[in-house]
Amino acid sequence: MTAHPAQPTLEVPARVIPVPASLSPEAQAYLARGPLRVPPNPALDDIEDWRMRIAAIDQLMLARLAQSVQARPEGFQVDEISVGGRTVYVVTPPGLAPGDTRVYLDPHGGAFIIGGGELCRDTGIRTAAKLGMRVWSPDYRMPPDHPYPAAVDDCLAVYQALLRERRPHELVVGGVSAGGNLAAALILRARDEGLPMPAAAILLTPALDLSHSGDTFHTNLGVDTVLTGSDRSEMLLYAGGHDLRAPYLSPLFGDFRAGFPPALLASGTRDMLLSSTVRMHRALRAAGVPAELHVLEAAPHGFFGGNTPEDRELDNEVRRFIDVHCPPP
Repeated sequence: MTAHPAQPTLEVPARVIPVPASLSPEAQAYLARGPLRVPPNPALDDIEDWRMRIAAIDQLMLARLAQSVQARPEGFQVDEISVGGRTVYVVTPPGLAPGDTRVYLDPHGGAFIIGGGELCRDTGIRTAAKLGMRVWSPDYRMPPDHPYPAAVDDCLAVYQALLRERRPHELVVGGVSAGGNLAAALILRARDEGLPMPAAAILLTPALDLSHSGDTFHTNLGVDTVLTGSDRSEMLLYAGGHDLRAPYLSPLFGDFRAGFPPALLASGTRDMLLSSTVRMHRALRAAGVPAELHVLEAAPHGFFGGNTPEDRELDNEVRRFIDVHCPPP
């Protein structure tokens, strides 16, 4: 990504950035693997190539999950329901207290284009394992066949279905990356349509600014080992020609004075989306919304893969925040 010609710029020298010795051995090993290597995206109008690329990535992710025992914990009840013609995976963790009626609505991540089907189911299971809560994981529609606003429409329909079964103070809405975008977008949309707010929002390395206007889209380019380039094709494919700064596409630009639930936001110092997360935190605070910001040392986008002490520490913070704002019975 290049700066606009009218913008002042700062030239920095080439650098070799070490993996911090202050991290856990597991987190150091995760960073030491280096950046993800992915082939270039197809042209925006090459729909068939997009379908093939998405299917290939989904299969690759499923294969990796199959090799990881920790990614597929046992003993979880998974039911499938239909909301507006879309499958929702309802995941109940083992040992859940019979009177615990809380639900975590968890739109999956995946750059708005991957993570559906079996991966959506696995996302719900992993979230339920981390939080010890019942999770609804919607298999929402995605590009290239279903650009914005299909995903927001689907997530909102699931939230409306939850409101028919639960009281608002029993609900938490959250997500990671693109899922964090959809969580915030559906909250704004629900508020604007007169629906009650959930008890809390959890926004983890959230993609809140599809216009990529923040500082760390530049400063962490080449440093983030997960978001490894400046290609915005997935965002443009998802946006489908709509204004990238529209609040339901980029919730960072929403009006939070009209209401938003207490929110926990988290990112890492190497995350390209750190600026978006920080700016969202400041916008919520300026609007009087209770909001916490957690920034993990040296974490790239998505943190450290989920199985490091740093990841587990963040999981504990999320559970604590939920218990404060959406307490168990």
